[in-house]
Amino acid sequence: MKKTILVFTFLFSILDFGQTNVGYGLIDKKIDEIPINSTTSTDEIARYINANFRTENDKIRAVFYWTASNISYDVQNMYAINFNETSEKKIKKSLETRKGVCINYAEIFNEISNKVGVKSVVIEGYTKQNGSVANMAHAWCAAKIENKWYIFDPTWGSGGLYNGKFLKKINNYYFKAEPSKIIASHIPFDFLWQFLYYPITNQEFYDGKIQVNKLKKYFDFESEIGKFNTLSEIDKLTGEAERIEKNGVKNAMVFDRLSNKKSQIENYKINQVISLYNEGISELNEFINFRNKQFKPNVSDDELTRMIMSPKTKLLKSQELLNKLESVDKSNLSNKNSIEKGLLGTIQQTEEQEIFVMKYLSKSKMIRKTMFTKVSWFGIPLN
Repeated sequence: MKKTILVFTFLFSILDFGQTNVGYGLIDKKIDEIPINSTTSTDEIARYINANFRTENDKIRAVFYWTASNISYDVQNMYAINFNETSEKKIKKSLETRKGVCINYAEIFNEISNKVGVKSVVIEGYTKQNGSVANMAHAWCAAKIENKWYIFDPTWGSGGLYNGKFLKKINNYYFKAEPSKIIASHIPFDFLWQFLYYPITNQEFYDGKIQVNKLKKYFDFESEIGKFNTLSEIDKLTGEAERIEKNGVKNAMVFDRLSNKKSQIENYKINQVISLYNEGISELNEFINFRNKQFKPNVSDDELTRMIMSPKTKLLKSQELLNKLESVDKSNLSNKNSIEKGLLGTIQQTEEQEIFVMKYLSKSKMIRKTMFTKVSWFGIPLN
């Protein structure tokens, strides 16, 4: 699979720091009192927040403040992004080191938010700073508070870089920001996560044209998010790729993200083909083993028919999906070639077994007993 190189950026400007809102003082103070042994996992942090706060507004402030004030930006590793790391590993590493880049901040914020009962999502996109579009991708979050979506950027809200060094200072501009305002500096790769009824394009983001344009087609993002959450993984990936491409492949960051989505789709399809292929081979071998035992213990004729038709159906479906693959990258080419070769022989063997079953079922019970010969097992599953 192609490894997409997306480096996540960070707010460098120190001039833009906001001041702590006095309305958050009591919440922030209570979070500062969290015992150190309650900060080793998101479960413990969430448990502390749930024990001390009741409303969604208070809880999300506690999540934001803890994340922004306890994680420092990892300047030394800002370009050393490991795209093979799972969310769990990103979170665990940052909780242990108290450092991270934007994706670490976002993952921590997201996981704690969901664990305290506030729906949250991680958003990836790119940004604009001081009127200029950044050349590195970024990650932030959105959370639904009292049935309305707001944007949270715990990375930019934690401080900034000054002379190459991280300076911690809470910036509340990036806490509970309105989507219509934050779009001036943060644009998601997938416009679904703009939370706007009239999403802007990548070109409009570059041009600073963020005003509502009702001449555009109305986009009911709430309804679309609801539909998105019911989709299968492959349908989610396909929808994301379509929206990313539709919004304009304006720069290398968007191109890389689109390429990454297409690679994920291809890998998902290849894995689906392999899964059906392996299941077909396994069931075929089970049938052959059962045949070698002269179909004992006895099963009904209908069950015997099902036992041979099931692997055949899966193998033919695997072949159909394989034929529908438009293109395959180098990392999957060997798998595709192996499956193509294997399928031809396996389907042929399955059809031979099917012919035997049909012939077997057409005979009397007495003749059936004379029809058995030893048959070799067939096929090796792919990894």
